[in-house]
Amino acid sequence: MPAPGFVLAPLLLLGIQAAAPGPAYALSTPAETTREETLAPGLTHVEIVRAIPTASGAQERWVIHVLQLDALRAQLRVAPALDAIVGTETTSSLAERHGALAAVNGGYFRMAGLYRGEPAGALVLEGRLLSETDRHRPAVAVSGASPRTRVAFTRLLFDAAVVADKAVRLRVSGFNRARGTDEIVVYTPEFHRTTLTGRGGFEATVSRGKVVAAREGTGSSPIPADGFVVSASGRAMAEAARVLRRGARARLEAPLRTEPPLPFHPETLLGGGPWLLHGGAPASPLEGEPYAEDFLEKRHPRTAIGVHADGSILLVTVDGRQPGWSDGMTIGELTALMSGLGCGEALNLDGGGSTAMVVRGQVVNRPSDATGERPVRDAILVFAR
Repeated sequence: MPAPGFVLAPLLLLGIQAAAPGPAYALSTPAETTREETLAPGLTHVEIVRAIPTASGAQERWVIHVLQLDALRAQLRVAPALDAIVGTETTSSLAERHGALAAVNGGYFRMAGLYRGEPAGALVLEGRLLSETDRHRPAVAVSGASPRTRVAFTRLLFDAAVVADKAVRLRVSGFNRARGTDEIVVYTPEFHRTTLTGRGGFEATVSRGKVVAAREGTGSSPIPADGFVVSASGRAMAEAARVLRRGARARLEAPLRTEPPLPFHPETLLGGGPWLLHGGAPASPLEGEPYAEDFLEKRHPRTAIGVHADGSILLVTVDGRQPGWSDGMTIGELTALMSGLGCGEALNLDGGGSTAMVVRGQVVNRPSDATGERPVRDAILVFAR
């Protein structure tokens, strides 16, 4: 029986159709049941249970949750765990802290170590670039400005520099992440109280446009609320130490450029991938995107975001790794699902044990980790206008 507050919904109202034969990503015609709940005007939660009999007499089974959002009635916001770059927090905790009506988990992240929670991909919050792209991963761009929420998919073109004394440009390797060999990494106040770096580098603290401290061999410099820290290692140290002397003027250049260009100025940019649908067809990956065959071709729990031609937005989770409950999907199957749900554009987000959907304070899907809901880097929060 449907859960309280749900009514059975005709499939045509959801835009669900049997996948056309032929393409490798198409699914077989399934048997489906659905349950639908209106959360607020223009915001609907739908649970879909899809089952396909197999030759052995068993079933392939998927439990799918969909948030259908009218762009005029819903607002989206990306919230970082613990209000910082490093650290993790569950999707349900983020939704509760911010008073969101619903939420899904967000982008990829470092799962262990001192820098746990560091984004593995682009991150822009409130128009500020906080993390660079990761090997051509695409991203979802969001603008919540009135009168409607706008969502589009793109790739961030990262080209940042520290400009010292108006002339010398130090090319930046990355933002708010572990510093690698021969790199310059910039740490902003959103990262943490300090850079968390080791002793083997040079760090310059910039406050109100001026270098107020320059240290070599100390590490873990405090990050000022009105500036940033430039951290250099290896061959990058000598030039950074030469130009970022105490008292020097310094500023950060981090233009927000994307390909394809966005039709609006985004408040938020959140890395994900792969790109599932573009122009109504399966999207083509770029050479160098970091997706292993196991990730693409095996069935896993998945989280995705899609957009209809009229601008309405779908947030989707698929449970997986739970035989008898839900098998999960390959990336090809997820592509077919998002197409069947009527999306012309769609993007995969972090999945696996991270996949979670929260509605009215409750986790409505079944996360696959044995310990339950996994702490994640960020969440996409849904609010009624």
